[in-house]
Amino acid sequence: MKYKKTIPFILLALIINFNAFCNEITKTPFILGDTLSFQSSILGQKREINVYLPEGYKHNGEQTYPVIYLLDGSKEEDFIHIAGLVQFGSFSSLKMLPKSIVVGIANIDRKHDYTPPSTHPLDIRDLPTHGGSAKFIQFIEKELQPLVNKTYRSNQENTLIGQSLGGLLATEILLKHPKLFSRYIIISPSMWFNDAKLLNNPVSPTHSPKAVYVAVGKEGKVMEEGAKQVYNKLKKELPTSSQVNFTYFEQLDYNETLHLAVYDAFKQFYMEQ
Repeated sequence: MKYKKTIPFILLALIINFNAFCNEITKTPFILGDTLSFQSSILGQKREINVYLPEGYKHNGEQTYPVIYLLDGSKEEDFIHIAGLVQFGSFSSLKMLPKSIVVGIANIDRKHDYTPPSTHPLDIRDLPTHGGSAKFIQFIEKELQPLVNKTYRSNQENTLIGQSLGGLLATEILLKHPKLFSRYIIISPSMWFNDAKLLNNPVSPTHSPKAVYVAVGKEGKVMEEGAKQVYNKLKKELPTSSQVNFTYFEQLDYNETLHLAVYDAFKQFYMEQ
């Protein structure tokens, strides 16, 4: 009987101790980086970028860093996992790539921003807002890169990552405005757009990138041949001073390709030179 009377007191003590433990817990937001919102006069829109800063950035006020620009770079798209990959690759135990800033460009209408004008009936039907890439490239050159260089300690070494329509845009920038980036990672480029007429443009002779990486997964004849067309053109027309690589991920489909392809690109750019 005495034992039964003791149980409520034990339970009360446990509850008090648990509440005391809970009161000691603090919860703070986990912050991966910065989000910058600004008005683009070129695009006539408010645009947003997400920025990952490497470990040690805030404590070393003199060091400058390469910048990796990521198309499809919103939090709901590819920013978080690519920023994580860059962090992993720059660990001191691995040193797969230098510590880098990652700038993810969030989308408003990627079908508009990432495509040049097309006369193909299917493009006109399926991508009715297409045709805005010239202005978007101007936005990158005249507004975005100056903003990043002013706000963060960049060292003018820039890499561009694009997949699918983003890969199409990256190819257009490489062909028409190659000086904007030092390195290009082009994954599963949508060369079906306008029957790959973009590839009729010669490689600009005014500037050659340090390195280009093209990759595609097991994504069907159209996508695979389009990626190979990009690689073959660049391999033929870029000078030998440019490192040009191609990888076919036959074990991966479209949705799986980006992450491993970017990892492979970093290895080939920096570890296999």
